[in-house]
Amino acid sequence: MQQSKNPGEDRQSEASPPDYIMSLENVTKRFPGVLALDNCRFDLYPGEVHALMGENGAGKSTLMKVLAGVYPKDSGEIRIAGQLVEIPTPRAAQALGIGIIHQELNLMNHLTAAQNIFIGREPRGRFGMFLDEDALNRKTRDIFERMRLDLDPATLVSELTVAKQQMVEIAKALSFDSRVLIMDEPTAALNNAEIEDLFRIIRQLQSHGVGIIYISHKMDELRQISNRVTVMRDGQYIATVPTATTSMETVIGMMVGRQLDNSGAQAPDTSGNEIVLQVKGLQRGAFIKDVSFSLRKGEILGFAGLMGAGRTEVARAVFGADRIDAGEILVHGAKVSIRSPKDAVAHGIGYLSEDRKHFGLATGLDVKTNVAMSSMNRFLTQGLFLDQAAIRDTAQGYVRQLSIKTPSVDQPVRLLSGGNQQKIVIAKWLLRDCDILFFDEPTRGIDIGAKSEIYKLLNTLAEQGKAIVMISSELPEVLRMSHRILVMCEGRITGELSAAEASQEKIMQLATQRDDTRVVQAA
Repeated sequence: MQQSKNPGEDRQSEASPPDYIMSLENVTKRFPGVLALDNCRFDLYPGEVHALMGENGAGKSTLMKVLAGVYPKDSGEIRIAGQLVEIPTPRAAQALGIGIIHQELNLMNHLTAAQNIFIGREPRGRFGMFLDEDALNRKTRDIFERMRLDLDPATLVSELTVAKQQMVEIAKALSFDSRVLIMDEPTAALNNAEIEDLFRIIRQLQSHGVGIIYISHKMDELRQISNRVTVMRDGQYIATVPTATTSMETVIGMMVGRQLDNSGAQAPDTSGNEIVLQVKGLQRGAFIKDVSFSLRKGEILGFAGLMGAGRTEVARAVFGADRIDAGEILVHGAKVSIRSPKDAVAHGIGYLSEDRKHFGLATGLDVKTNVAMSSMNRFLTQGLFLDQAAIRDTAQGYVRQLSIKTPSVDQPVRLLSGGNQQKIVIAKWLLRDCDILFFDEPTRGIDIGAKSEIYKLLNTLAEQGKAIVMISSELPEVLRMSHRILVMCEGRITGELSAAEASQEKIMQLATQRDDTRVVQAA
């Protein structure tokens, strides 16, 4: 894909002052016990895609929430088109032409696309008493046509794919005549075709002079779509560099401020190790079709495949989260009955869901409670009372062991970054001391530095004898970490690859192999 020209390059060489569409200078923001932003700066030209990068907890989202009026700044300056402004509320940001599309979409499923876009601003008919649905849909259709988006405004949001819902969020921002559009991890849940469609919309917005702030951890995307990259670390501004002439290794070095451990799995021979988990003939409707596999002690078994292949469904079925129609599960050679997650945990099986906020954490509770959540019985005294001191000491131990960045174990989990939230989920299952762990998309939405730490942790767990199933949509991750790789397509296992023979090409070939050309998996 051709790299677009940096709209800011020529301007920066001129003697006249920069014609930023938006600029932040010396912005500081404090929360109780945390200096989230420390004299940060950021600027944006019209028609530019300016990437914002940094590890989880670096302050990226906080800085953007200050710009979007979600958080008030403690000090510093914000200028729009050169004019000094205050942005006390999201409504004030919208009035200034600033739109934000959060990583977690903010739409109401029971309303139509048009109703979501103009909620609170609906056109009304005669006497202003009744909503004018025809005018509402017409205005929405006009925006969709400008975006070259084929979507019926009257469609319920609940019926749309995640990609289409994201387009509705973009249309909502454009309905405010946004000049600045903030996108926070916009491709986290999109496939390649949907990402291409999003990039087409972004380039179209660029051509109309909209400035786009693009937050992402995906280096290949930033190379394709961005003009400049600003790096933050520990709440501070580090540098701004042109994308076209800066290596990603340089950007990563600025992000983490340390040498990364890039060693992956060394693919030891685990073929002689004890089989700790066997799954035979697993069936569940159209989602899981005759799936059989084994997992050995000390092994990282990768599950690869395209979205919808059935990988998560297999993990949920083994963990007892979904009922199965047929099949057997054996743990340490003994057939077991797993009808609920409680049964799975009792047999030493843990599951780290891809949706950690909904299924892995109680985000309204603090760190120590989340760590201890799956092992509360062990902290009971006299069978009645929780030993809060023991819970605190245990949680503090895992905070140190996993390098969890938190002011204290009393911090609500919702205030931590995605990478640190993921580490808390891992701590919960480590405390439970499960022998078999399913990691479903363990590094989704996590920066390069936190990924490196989680890779190292997975290898350490395997070395300690834990048996790990790792489900990932990132092929380099699967290839780097797995001792063996199983590939799924349309609910079936279509092939097995050793670490030595696996490649992205072979995995993709198996991931697109339909039922009529199914390869029988090795025992």
